[in-house]
Amino acid sequence: MFKSILVPYDGSAGAERALRQAVELAGLCDAQLSVLTVFRHHSMLEASLSMVRKDEPGPLDDAMRGYAREVAEYAKRLAREAGAEGARAFIKAGPPARTIIRFAREHENDLIVIGSRGLGSVENYLLGSVSHKVTGLADCPVLVI
Repeated sequence: MFKSILVPYDGSAGAERALRQAVELAGLCDAQLSVLTVFRHHSMLEASLSMVRKDEPGPLDDAMRGYAREVAEYAKRLAREAGAEGARAFIKAGPPARTIIRFAREHENDLIVIGSRGLGSVENYLLGSVSHKVTGLADCPVLVI
């Protein structure tokens, strides 16, 4: 039924539930499982604050990319331990929903399995959740867990 399943993963409990469901579906369909962690570029305000932070030198994007890599690798390990031995992990920068959609198109994923609630931000309360945006923009089916 499905050949390539994408699971956006942000480390939240909802994302972990979605990951576990995606692993099960991948096993039933013999599908490739990809885990995507998206991080946002920091703002100019954050950039100015980083110049006065002596304890954490370096660009915030580097720190955020490093953290995203840890989150994605953790999710890949969880997926493999649950039976998706070929699971792959990816990280991308950008607005979460649009980045997920772009990744799904570029990698020809035919299903996105996403948690209904992630770590989120104030923006999600103003503009709608990432899962809601993904369901509205995706070209493929989206399973919201």
